[in-house]
Amino acid sequence: MTTTPMTAPLPRFRHRAGAAMVGLLMAAGLAGPAWADGQFNAKYVLSIGGVELGRGSIKVEAGDQAYEISGSARVTGVLRAVSSGKGVAASRGTISGGKLVPKVYALNAEADGKAETARLAMASGALKEMQVEPPLKPAADRVPIEQAVLQNILDPMSGAFVYVPGTGDMLSAAACSRSIPVFDGRQRYDLVLTYQRTETVKVDGYAGSAVVCSVRYQPVAGHRPTRYTVKYMVDNKDIYVWLVPIAGTRLMAPFRVSVATMIGTALLEATSLETEAKAGTVPVNAPR
Repeated sequence: MTTTPMTAPLPRFRHRAGAAMVGLLMAAGLAGPAWADGQFNAKYVLSIGGVELGRGSIKVEAGDQAYEISGSARVTGVLRAVSSGKGVAASRGTISGGKLVPKVYALNAEADGKAETARLAMASGALKEMQVEPPLKPAADRVPIEQAVLQNILDPMSGAFVYVPGTGDMLSAAACSRSIPVFDGRQRYDLVLTYQRTETVKVDGYAGSAVVCSVRYQPVAGHRPTRYTVKYMVDNKDIYVWLVPIAGTRLMAPFRVSVATMIGTALLEATSLETEAKAGTVPVNAPR
């Protein structure tokens, strides 16, 4: 495994099917003044056309100056008959200057016996060092990733939780009024959210309102513009995310994600959700 400091030329990255889906789950957060601490735990099921393909979970612990996010996923349902896969990811960072500032991000995944890892180290919102395995193959039509587009970025895990600054109603259009700059170690892209409506949702552990945002995928670098999948996602007008508030914070978490694909609608939906405000400090250690 090799380390690539940002003082060296950046390697090119390959576009992956499903990158837009991952990025959607990892929508960005803008942090404001210190608020009560909170915790969030949720389990999700991924399906296409009503057929289960996978299950996962996400946990968040947020203090007034730092946060930790961790998640895991695995292939389940009918897909297990033809494929195997599992993965874990985590992110840590600080809350500073009115926004989430990620420090480290790690991904370990395995599909059909093939391992994949990614490590990102960031400072003041800029990528400083990274590791990506297996080695990535260059492509003539790939848009190169330059340092200029790796400033003020969020890793996918940090991007999962939208922060609504101020003291107003979190369940409003303000939750969707943002463009989210994501870098996942392979591709740099923006997710542009637009408010659609507010509706009631219910699941084990949670019943209340959710803000529904439409999402547009805008690739910036690392992608291959000539790929049909890239063109499809750029033109895709049927991507939505449902956001619910995390108790004790100004953070909002994904409750449901819907993405139109070439084989049907992919739906990632919470099957259980627990969120709790903490009177004291949540034990989160800010990364150095």
